Amino acid sequence: METRRLHVLFILSIVSLLLLGCIAPAVALNDSLNEISVLSNDVDYELQADSEARIKNVIILVPDGCSQSVQTLARWYSGKPLQVDEMTAGTISTYSTDSVITDSSSAATAFATGYKTTNGFVGVGPADETVLSTLETPPEELQYSPLATVLEGSKLQGKATGLVVTARVTHATPAAFASHIHDRDMENEIMEHMVYEDIDVVFGGGSGYLIPVAEGGKRTDGENLTQVLLDRDYQLVDTRDEMSSLTTGRAWGLFASSHMASDINRPFLAPDQPSLADMTGKAIELLSQDKDGFFLMVEGSQVDGGTHANDPIYAVTEFLSFDETVKVAVDFAEKDGHTLVLAFPDHNTGGMTIGSYSDSEYDSTTVEEVIEPLKGMKLNSLGVTAKIGKDLSPENIKTQLKTWWGIDATDEDIAEILKLYDNGKGLSLDYAISEVISRSHTVIGWTTHGHLGGDVPLWVYGPDHPSGYLDNTEIAGYVAEKIGFDLNETSRCLFVEVGEAFSRDNGDGQLDQNEYLLDMADASNPVLRIGNAELPVSKNLLIKDGVTHELKGIIVYAPITGKVYIPNEVLSLV
Repeated sequence: METRRLHVLFILSIVSLLLLGCIAPAVALNDSLNEISVLSNDVDYELQADSEARIKNVIILVPDGCSQSVQTLARWYSGKPLQVDEMTAGTISTYSTDSVITDSSSAATAFATGYKTTNGFVGVGPADETVLSTLETPPEELQYSPLATVLEGSKLQGKATGLVVTARVTHATPAAFASHIHDRDMENEIMEHMVYEDIDVVFGGGSGYLIPVAEGGKRTDGENLTQVLLDRDYQLVDTRDEMSSLTTGRAWGLFASSHMASDINRPFLAPDQPSLADMTGKAIELLSQDKDGFFLMVEGSQVDGGTHANDPIYAVTEFLSFDETVKVAVDFAEKDGHTLVLAFPDHNTGGMTIGSYSDSEYDSTTVEEVIEPLKGMKLNSLGVTAKIGKDLSPENIKTQLKTWWGIDATDEDIAEILKLYDNGKGLSLDYAISEVISRSHTVIGWTTHGHLGGDVPLWVYGPDHPSGYLDNTEIAGYVAEKIGFDLNETSRCLFVEVGEAFSRDNGDGQLDQNEYLLDMADASNPVLRIGNAELPVSKNLLIKDGVTHELKGIIVYAPITGKVYIPNEVLSLV
């Protein structure tokens, strides 16, 4: 009895501290995280009283896998200045904790949380197995622990929030803003996090991850998240026209079961889908109705698809679509006067160059030599591959390249394409086509089908914008400061490690009020139990005495460490 009484007193003391200001259980997180971040505890994240909150809204736009060479080629191709040309303000470093060359998940985690992490991780702290020699080894309490994002912090400030992408919404970049998973490929879990994060507007692809396998979807846990969204009064749309008809309220629009069609292919292959600019304009229209302001993250997801494939027309048309979207954001910001627009790639992909090893007379390269091969391309390499279909005869490949790219491929070109493809055992067919045609019929060069470790440009518009050389982690800190919250404080509010506040089940067959256990009877749908309260993992729900409470954050399970994290409000409810 005395032991139980001490536990109750301990819990009450934690509740009091947390309700007074989110201090205590995760206090070690504050110091530990900063060992591998450029942010420091000296940064003041509180807006001054006389600032009158100059920045009310923040729009972040990311052209995934882009470089300044893509920007330059897009300018030549379009024949006019770009929106981002007049917004250049600095450069951003991109490395992760375990590699000089980042991937999208760790890069987005840095932008979203202010902390570097391991490649492949979204919204959680790094592992300690492979850390760059220039960084501190992350302490145990940091590893795999969830990190609050600028989207979550904005939501707690009362702002509306949104995500707009052309990839699956569960892909790495959006996932890092709205989920906390140690593996970017766990897209079923990522989608569940997103649904229960209560984001106001979500537009993109990936509807398959809402629906169970039995109903034609991807989910293996048997849950139908479409129904969850409907139960939460979201408007669901899946065509451009349906999206255009939205005038107010919360909405999810998933326009493809996987990634959306690329911009150049859409008129031919998916004419009912909206463009990135369409989705962004509608998201701003809906979110801006919130009197407290909004946070919106937009990704031009498929610039990366073009640069991975070494496909110049794919990369350029996706970047021009992104640039048009930046203009939509800036046009709103100009009228509003209280909106900060930040645009930047997460990393470079492909290593595009204007000029290549095959261009020996580079010092006499004309504009026509750069753009004319691209002007005849009506589809990108994915579209051409779709047109080729299963008929991989040299004659058919030649015909489709002539029809859709205006390229007179030689026998040698076709032989090399088929050799690289190797009956499906080598490069994908679109990669093989792009690699050969770029080298033989354009002056565009490439160094890899993967990512690169160089700095990327920063484009900005709005009041109090950052400039100069920044680390990618500094973006999140800057956004939090201008909106008026502290990311470390937000982490302490949203992610209390349950073992810090409650005792593990002692195994006596009775779960006391101060005890917890993780019920894995259904491994696909684990449930945290604290006394007589149930908290389903990856949801923002607490069920007690027949009453379901919606929480301000989700229950996060870190399977590698076995730890479970709960919002601090759970302590008072339990």
